Amino acid sequence: MDTKKSMSISTRASDPQALSESSAGLLRELIAHLRQNRTQLREEWARRITRAELLTAMTEEEIFAEATAVYDNYVEALETGTFEALQAYSRRLSERIIPRGVETDEVVGIVLLLRDVLARSLFTKYQDDVEKLNRILDSYEPAANRIANTVAVGFVEERERIIRQQQEAIRELSTPVLQVRERLLILPIIGVIDPQRARQLTEQLLRAIRANRAKVVVIDVTGVAAMDSGVANHLVQTVEASRLLGATVIVTGLSPEIAQTLVTIGVDLSEMATVGDLQGGIEEAERLLADRAAIPGPQAGREPGMELTR
Repeated sequence: MDTKKSMSISTRASDPQALSESSAGLLRELIAHLRQNRTQLREEWARRITRAELLTAMTEEEIFAEATAVYDNYVEALETGTFEALQAYSRRLSERIIPRGVETDEVVGIVLLLRDVLARSLFTKYQDDVEKLNRILDSYEPAANRIANTVAVGFVEERERIIRQQQEAIRELSTPVLQVRERLLILPIIGVIDPQRARQLTEQLLRAIRANRAKVVVIDVTGVAAMDSGVANHLVQTVEASRLLGATVIVTGLSPEIAQTLVTIGVDLSEMATVGDLQGGIEEAERLLADRAAIPGPQAGREPGMELTR
């Protein structure tokens, strides 16, 4: 090798600034190539997506439209080195395609296909200059990896958010607060009550008491097979919180097993009115409301006694 040329390469390799400038120049050349061949590359990418049977829930026109937008955001991220716009687009894309059944592996697959399409175009362009090809790939790979990670993570985060929303909706449906008549609510609870569901139940009930200006609430636990100490104490706290909002709570449907458990673990039941079944609870609630209506003047706002146990 020529001595001067060898010294030049050696100097450039040992100078970080020179390496940085060289990489930046190669990246600019890469971006120019991607912009100049935009139409051809995005069309090839869309064809590859269809052939790989990815995004099958979408039409070819939709795939091409999304491929165009992703391609442009991809190139912008390469050019600017910032990923905020790509992250925002990934979230919007996820919002559109997740409800249609698109899976995580499909999103990862299309990003990897784009990398393959772009890499093949670089191999074709620089096939006669292997050294330059390697340097361009060295500049391209770190950014491409981060872009792929950004898109995949954005999709997964959005998917998890949607799953959490669906779980919350299911929980709300599983613990409906029903208004029987003015100032009277019923909360029928069915199934297992874990701490998270107990908290959500309390929040729903307190919101409903405030929204409906309820004065009596019947909580029916006939469909609850078991209750541990944590949930039992949470139920007592729910009764107390309801009382602070001006509502009397009647608990119905306590099974012998749950009643025995509550006594054994020492739950404070002094502030809890209980009735054997839901029908009896509703009748008692009606009586409390009638008594309240019959009390004249300032006494009408006072809470009826909580001493009832049937």
